Amino acid sequence: MKIGELALLAQCTVETVRYYERENLLPAPARTQGNFRLFGPLHVERLRFIRNCRALDMSHDEIRNLLALADRPAEGCGAVNAVFDQHIAHVDARIRELAQLKEQLSALRQRCVGELAVEACGILQGLAAMETEARHERHTHLG
Repeated sequence: MKIGELALLAQCTVETVRYYERENLLPAPARTQGNFRLFGPLHVERLRFIRNCRALDMSHDEIRNLLALADRPAEGCGAVNAVFDQHIAHVDARIRELAQLKEQLSALRQRCVGELAVEACGILQGLAAMETEARHERHTHLG
């Protein structure tokens, strides 16, 4: 099948297919004499796998690891579990970061309880006076 058919079957765009191909997440397809890409069922399966991993917020490196493991079906799945355990830890760290962000936003929101002139807005005053920490390193795989 051609790239448009693959994209349609995998419910994504042609550009997404090209992107994953450039990222070496999809294997290079065969080519016709006219240099058109010819994709097969393996490409559909892998593209769906990649999209499902991305829906779980997995990084390209995590997906590469899982694909490499999937390509060795006779091996044990301990390494798959390790990838997932690490990803769950990233999600937990991000949840903590988001909870802290929510607390900061809620505290700022409490500074403005009524409809005041913008110059008296407690949120804007809080933002102007807020001491920000140096940007801390995120604890997630997304950086």
